[in-house]
Amino acid sequence: MKKTLHKLAAIVLCMAVLAGSLSFFRGHVTAAGEGGQGQQGEETPQTQQAENTEGTQEEEAVQSTGNVDIAAPYAILMEASTGQVIFEKDSRTRRSPASITKIMTLLLIFDHLKAGTIRLDDAVTTSAHARSMGGSQVFLEEGEVQTVDTLIKCITVASGNDASVAMAEHIAGTEEEFVAMMNRKAESLGMTDTHFEDCCGLTNSDGHYTTARDVALMSRALITEYPEIYNYTKIWMEDITHTTKKGSSQFTLSSTNKLLKQYPYTTGLKTGSTAKAKYCLSATANKDGIDLIAVVMAAPDYKIRFQDAMKLLNYGFAVSRLYTDENKDALTARAVKGGVADEAAVVYREPFRYLDLTGGDVGQIKKEIRLPSEVEAPVRKGDIVGKAVYTLNGKEIGSVDILFADTVEKATYRDYVKKVFRIFF
Repeated sequence: MKKTLHKLAAIVLCMAVLAGSLSFFRGHVTAAGEGGQGQQGEETPQTQQAENTEGTQEEEAVQSTGNVDIAAPYAILMEASTGQVIFEKDSRTRRSPASITKIMTLLLIFDHLKAGTIRLDDAVTTSAHARSMGGSQVFLEEGEVQTVDTLIKCITVASGNDASVAMAEHIAGTEEEFVAMMNRKAESLGMTDTHFEDCCGLTNSDGHYTTARDVALMSRALITEYPEIYNYTKIWMEDITHTTKKGSSQFTLSSTNKLLKQYPYTTGLKTGSTAKAKYCLSATANKDGIDLIAVVMAAPDYKIRFQDAMKLLNYGFAVSRLYTDENKDALTARAVKGGVADEAAVVYREPFRYLDLTGGDVGQIKKEIRLPSEVEAPVRKGDIVGKAVYTLNGKEIGSVDILFADTVEKATYRDYVKKVFRIFF
């Protein structure tokens, strides 16, 4: 009986609290429901949806285009993680790319491997069309079966046109449909001066073109999204087995990328040459944690393209200092006003990278977290709540968005009643 009286007294007290506070609760809920998202101290609206942007330094003009004497008329040097251009020479002039076309072919192959639509051990049957390819080839016979893994080696190491077409048909049914996929991918990467007409670069058509800049863009996409490509592009020689109606025979794949023997930091990527394109190369290299992409187009001979690439890479490594913050430190949850929960977790969108080419001391970079102390409900997972701002010598050099990791709905009258009852019972 005494326990029952205590409960009744608590309920009466609860009702009194609710009666006295109802107007406050209603006003609080109404204010939150009228779009009053005023987050104290906030610099970025929480309702802004997270965009697909990278946490890298602010975009700047190319810091240097000189001090590198190269013979090739078209070239570019890019740092891979930031996408920053270090050097360029007429990098937006449209040129025939020859076999560096295959970088896009490889990118689509790895896209499909990631999606699970193909597997490395899939059996690929060579068609008559694939077998008919001239130029650089690995001499696949019609009806010959090779795995996806082997054909990737044939493309990356020996620049096999026949292997490229076989893979294109395996993925898309026809080379024409695969080329349409290549052009859609190019558009999605911002390759505004590129149009493909085949998957291997054998064509001499004026309608098949790209630029040094666009080659760097697709090279960057390939090596940053699929670093496992290096398992293939670092191969100097490897044997494969042809098995046909005539029997089995060994065939040695020999790399067309002579930088593998000439330059110790080489990781890839692709060579190309035709009478129309002259000598082309997209070279990748890694030194001291920095990945560089050097693209050379229309070099006068095959030796000069490698010499020019080495000059560009040496220059890039000499002037580049890369700062990286993986942003793995924990952030304190933000208090949520008027929500069904009292706080919401927050996380960094991504790591931050900054490439300095001026000789600055990247060890002096400072990081400032800018977050509101309290936010108004509702908040949505993925919405921007603040940012981490990076400065060097007092100058802002970039930032990374900080996002809500939780969704917190706005509290209703029923939610407040539940909260009060939880206090007493």
